[in-house]
Amino acid sequence: MKINFQFSNSYLHKQVKFQRQNGGLLIPIIIFTAIALIIITGIMSWTRITIEANRQLITREMTIQLAESGIDYYRWHLAHDKDDFQDGTGNPGPYVHQVLDKDGNIVGEFSLDITPPLMGSTKLCIESTGKVVGSPIERVIRVEMAIPSLAKYAVVAGSDNMRFGEGTEVFGPIHSNQGVRFDGLAHNIVTSALSVCDDPDHTGDNEFAVHTHVNPPPGSGVDDTFRPLEAPPNEITSRSDVFEVGRKFPVPAIDFVGLTNNLATIKTNAQSEGEYFAPSGSQGYQIILNNDDTFDVYKVTSQANPSLWCFDTLGQSGWSTWSIQNKTFIGNFVIPDNGLIFVEDNVWIEGIINTARVTIAAGRFPDNPANRPQIIVNNDLLYTNYDGSDVIALISQGNLNVGLISENDLRIDAALVSQNGRVGRYYYSSFCAPYDIRNSITLYGMIATNNRYGFAYTNGTGYQIRNINYDANLLYGPPPSFPRTSDQYEILSWEEI
Repeated sequence: MKINFQFSNSYLHKQVKFQRQNGGLLIPIIIFTAIALIIITGIMSWTRITIEANRQLITREMTIQLAESGIDYYRWHLAHDKDDFQDGTGNPGPYVHQVLDKDGNIVGEFSLDITPPLMGSTKLCIESTGKVVGSPIERVIRVEMAIPSLAKYAVVAGSDNMRFGEGTEVFGPIHSNQGVRFDGLAHNIVTSALSVCDDPDHTGDNEFAVHTHVNPPPGSGVDDTFRPLEAPPNEITSRSDVFEVGRKFPVPAIDFVGLTNNLATIKTNAQSEGEYFAPSGSQGYQIILNNDDTFDVYKVTSQANPSLWCFDTLGQSGWSTWSIQNKTFIGNFVIPDNGLIFVEDNVWIEGIINTARVTIAAGRFPDNPANRPQIIVNNDLLYTNYDGSDVIALISQGNLNVGLISENDLRIDAALVSQNGRVGRYYYSSFCAPYDIRNSITLYGMIATNNRYGFAYTNGTGYQIRNINYDANLLYGPPPSFPRTSDQYEILSWEEI
């Protein structure tokens, strides 16, 4: 039997069209699938990179924290032993410490490299390197720390009122435990431990503890009588024409005696490792500093005699010309490694240093107020370098003087300390001419004086121009055995390197 199947043309056309449609979907599916795979792969790669970046970020953060823990550790160590720069080992570094978590597992370590202070300085440098266990990443912190010294002030006074006259210009902070009359120009803050003071240079009521007699602009000149506008109950004005940064009172007093009572210690250390000069049996000694780390010593056998009518008209204790007439050479000495020179007599000082750090102190023991020695500077005392590598301290148990026969333009580069007396110049009347009037004195360093300082007098004698320039290097890099204001280290700078 024969069966015939017949299909219409329309049916065949539909079948062919259907097959064509099925083949056309495959290409878009392949394309979209490829795009999806690319996107998914990108997302997975981005996720992996993000996770790794976060992991590295966490590791880097842990690393810097480990480095910081090294700095914190050594600050704690110095608080208990401020002169140990070898981590208690007695050996050179670096000093490695492991860091544990709360379960006692080692999470990392820090390594310390310590650069100790220069001789006489308190400034040190600590580099702490942190590292996490199993990571090659290291981060390093460098910190400079120091103990502040008495040289935080350009001028600091203990037990007397201070007066800065016309022609005085001071760069650096000023403080007195008593009152301050300032008639010059102060480029930094002026402070007092009092609220009011009785100015000894005129009669009248009390004035502000820090006050001026300069007439306010547009006026000029100085009025020496009581100034009502510089006294309570009036408000304190800024007077930026005199106090460029301002004035502040009362503030805490400075323990002046406590800060300067280390002369006996300096003597002991000078006898053991420095240079010590016993009483001369004459007028004292002269020390001339040389720029080759040596100094020449002379015995002073006589002082210059004043002229006929040149004498102590004000009745000042210890008045003399304080100028050398005759001397004999003793020898040339090397500045000792500890930088300490102690003289148990009067001492005249001048010269120049080059990359040296030296403290010259004068005192007699047991201490007798009637027999305290004095330090005298009549000729230039100079640094070669003004970057902190040259420092000089002159510490006198008595006064620290500029004598009669002194340079017309005198410069003193040093920290000047008078423990019980004053830093200044005796009164030389017009009968002491031509040395009664000198042109200018420039001080680069600081002044610490127990009594009222001064290089000029109200009648126009003394140094006409007085410039006091504060050496900021002294604050954290003072001369050897210089008085400190704290036992704790302060952070000066922090940086990641």
